[in-house]
Amino acid sequence: MKLESLEIENLRCYKDNVKIKIDDLTTIIGKNDIGKSTVLEALEIFFNNDTVKISQDDANIFNEDKKVVITCEFSSLPEKIILDSDIDTTLESEYLLTNEKTLKIKKIFDCSKTKPSCEVFIIAQHPTANGFHNLLELKEKDLQAIIKKQNIDCPLKGNPIMRAAIWENATDLEVKEVEIPVTKPKEDSKRIWEQVDKYLPLFALFQSDRSSKDSDGEVQDPMKAAVSAAIAEVHDDIERIQQKVQERTEEIANNTHEALKTIDKNLASQLTPEFTPPTISKWTGLFSVNLMTDGIPLNKRGSGVRRLVLVSFFKAEAERLLKKGNKKGIIYAVEEPETAQHPNNQKILQSSFSTLSSEPNCQVILTTHSPGFASDLPMDGIRFISRDERGKPVIAHGCDVLTEVADALGVTPDSRVKVLVCVEGPTDVSALKALSSALHVEDNTIPNLDTDDRVAFIVLGGGNLKHWVNHHYLKGLGRPEIHIYDSDVSSYANAARDINLRTDSSRAFITKKYEIESYLHPDAIKTAFGIDIDVTDQPNADGKATPKVFAEAYSIAQGYDGIMKDNNAKIRLADRAFPLMTADMIHERDPLDEVKGWFTKIGECLV
Repeated sequence: MKLESLEIENLRCYKDNVKIKIDDLTTIIGKNDIGKSTVLEALEIFFNNDTVKISQDDANIFNEDKKVVITCEFSSLPEKIILDSDIDTTLESEYLLTNEKTLKIKKIFDCSKTKPSCEVFIIAQHPTANGFHNLLELKEKDLQAIIKKQNIDCPLKGNPIMRAAIWENATDLEVKEVEIPVTKPKEDSKRIWEQVDKYLPLFALFQSDRSSKDSDGEVQDPMKAAVSAAIAEVHDDIERIQQKVQERTEEIANNTHEALKTIDKNLASQLTPEFTPPTISKWTGLFSVNLMTDGIPLNKRGSGVRRLVLVSFFKAEAERLLKKGNKKGIIYAVEEPETAQHPNNQKILQSSFSTLSSEPNCQVILTTHSPGFASDLPMDGIRFISRDERGKPVIAHGCDVLTEVADALGVTPDSRVKVLVCVEGPTDVSALKALSSALHVEDNTIPNLDTDDRVAFIVLGGGNLKHWVNHHYLKGLGRPEIHIYDSDVSSYANAARDINLRTDSSRAFITKKYEIESYLHPDAIKTAFGIDIDVTDQPNADGKATPKVFAEAYSIAQGYDGIMKDNNAKIRLADRAFPLMTADMIHERDPLDEVKGWFTKIGECLV
């Protein structure tokens, strides 16, 4: 499952309901004490209620109502699910989805109690007509009774089958958005929640300023998250173990009942064990892993060392997921990852977060108020928290708030910038940096765009805050622009013509090959991923360009259930294949030196 949005109500500073859209890589930005950490902690409470536990004083102090509400909405749902029988069903056929076909789960914590209780609801478009509104709560015998009473032609076995037949027999279900309670202790819907809960993403919270205790399992010891991920990967094995235990306990119960009947056959007509398997969180709690560094517990080391371990954890996790893939969703939430880190380590973290978030089942949520760290993160994922005139938290996103973000963080344009390189997407930036770096090794008159501070990239299809700021403030300063567009979009030709008519040294290039990935050498892809593919200048006979061909080959090699999206394929190629390109490889793929011509022109603008 993929987290699409988070809603918070009555939690700390969030008295009124606020909704936050969650992307693959989401960065929450704002000044100190504005409510950034509360967003991450709300998710921790929703998923785990462990590293951060809900308490009495978490309810908003200005509200007499002491019920805290946290709602999460999910997409990428399981195609099939077993709810209350051994028969496959779907969330949609059980009327458990919203109009947008998402799964929306609402948790209400009653903070008026010393130990806050929790009720769970699924918000869905569900039947409300009398007699059809509560089928999920009914046991098998109750559903059978309805089938018989209404003379419905349906097998009297399998709750999903019987529910579907009863719903189909209705003239008007009066389907409306309702809150379906799924944690009532005496209702069968509780078993439904136990099944749905298994499919929710794992959530791991890493905080920057919590006390250093022996029991810490977050930033000080990221192995807690590693154990959770490992448990999720062996979920099928755990299911088999639990099935064996259940079968054995039922066998013992039956034998005990037979023995009981020989003593007094009237004492009990049946002896039925009610089997409650442990949750995944309880399995995780069985394992304790401590990290030692040269005989010293990690939590006894300085904050800088602990944060270096965090850097290493995310770098290793990114590489592991790239190699193995991840079938169960996982969300990494990191508070102020730049804390106590050298700029070089911050760059490593940024790269690792980007790689992690490109995985099909992985999301990353960050908080920061550091301009240096935030400036290199994708703009589309920025969420800016501010306060209105009444002091109410307001969460905004999109280009409309970037000026506010820049002002709040103190991001200013880099006066060293002499030329702007405009491209379509973030992967183009990585590709051009790698290609220029390779050619610079051969000919140092070619600028190395990876290290040259005089060049700023403008990503026209999104981009980073720093680049947007540079563009916003430099566009009136007469800086020349070099535009490099793929030839796969015909409309770019008109834009390029207009740019080439300028008299300020600006220049636009349309690639002769189909797209930037068409300049890759197969050997670079082979070295990076261990797969052989044909890299063609234009789409092949099947109409597939290089990213699609790579996506299919890589997905098969990794054993994915489906084929990864083209965008994720481009991210992998940009991160791992382009950096392996050499000058010789570039010349072999580009004998007319088209690529070198782009960088030569950029170099002329720098003089």
